[in-house]
Amino acid sequence: MKRYLLALYVPADGEPPPPEALEEMRNELDALNADLKAAGAWVFAGALHPPDTATVVRPRDDGAFMTDGPFIEGKEFLGGFDIIAAPDLDAALGWARRLAEITTLPVEVRPLQDPAA
Repeated sequence: MKRYLLALYVPADGEPPPPEALEEMRNELDALNADLKAAGAWVFAGALHPPDTATVVRPRDDGAFMTDGPFIEGKEFLGGFDIIAAPDLDAALGWARRLAEITTLPVEVRPLQDPAA
């Protein structure tokens, strides 16, 4: 099985959905995660704090330089991710489609490099 990153992108501006919509979304995400686990596709998932909590470490000749905030500024930021196992890209896209429908957010699908390669 290949592994894929499903990355959720959140708009940088705007209000979050109302609490009742978030509750429904959480329930649907719980069901999706249960289905991923039942299919043997779930590997790992995580939600991220907002970009203003980030620290960026950059290499320099005299060591490392650290700055607060995101590496780049944009209209969207990485809000969470899933690592899944799927037999092929089509299967990974099927899970991503379901995730996008639940969250109403864009989902980037990217294969992970095989560590043996």
